Amino acid sequence: MNASIIIFKRWLPLAFVATMLCGLVYGAVQQSYRQSANDPQIQMAEDAAAAISGNATGTINIEQSLSPYLVFYSDAGVPSGGNGFLHGLAPLLPPGIFDYVRAAGETRVTWQPEPGVRQAIVVVRIPGPQPGFVMAGRSLREVEIREWRLELMVFAAWGVTLAGLLLIEMLLVVWKPEHK
Repeated sequence: MNASIIIFKRWLPLAFVATMLCGLVYGAVQQSYRQSANDPQIQMAEDAAAAISGNATGTINIEQSLSPYLVFYSDAGVPSGGNGFLHGLAPLLPPGIFDYVRAAGETRVTWQPEPGVRQAIVVVRIPGPQPGFVMAGRSLREVEIREWRLELMVFAAWGVTLAGLLLIEMLLVVWKPEHK
């Protein structure tokens, strides 16, 4: 068998895998960029609909809104102000968060105060004569939708790659170059 044919047969599956991986990376990153371009519009449209329907209160209902919010806490971890509310009340954070922030100065965590309400929050220590904490947060709802879409995209690319490799292997087994 000709050496170039042997090389081609070995190279073809690898070329297919490389092509599929590059396509997957491009597709995933492109979709991430494109979908995040909708974030402000989704937030604005939902907030406007709530305002027009009379459900807006000037505060941010973290169980529904995509708007970023702030909540201030005393040094004891008691809410003392802000614009983020969970069912009309300032959200209570687990005490361990405040203990950690006292030592580290800041933390960034995913927080789920109740089922279906997942938030990306940053808690920072307020130093000085009246120490306390400030928490900034935002819903993870749209991010989790994107994660699900990415999982589907990766699963589909994996399936196509496996099927393509099987097809290439079957074609290479039956393809017999002509001998001269």
